[in-house]
Amino acid sequence: MSALSIDSYRCNGCGTCCAMCPDVFALNPLTGKAELIDPDQEVTEAIRQAAAFCPEKCILFSEDKE
Repeated sequence: MSALSIDSYRCNGCGTCCAMCPDVFALNPLTGKAELIDPDQEVTEAIRQAAAFCPEKCILFSEDKE
């Protein structure tokens, strides 16, 4: 099981995550900040890369190892 979230206070709306994972992230038209298309999304290598490239480091995830 994994948990994925975006710290909207830190997000500057640059759109890097949306460009890297358009099926996971989208910019909210009202706030201009990134949001998750599907909050129950499995954390993939592409999401890890998007988190690494995020200039504000606001993509957060945790993974439970069983």
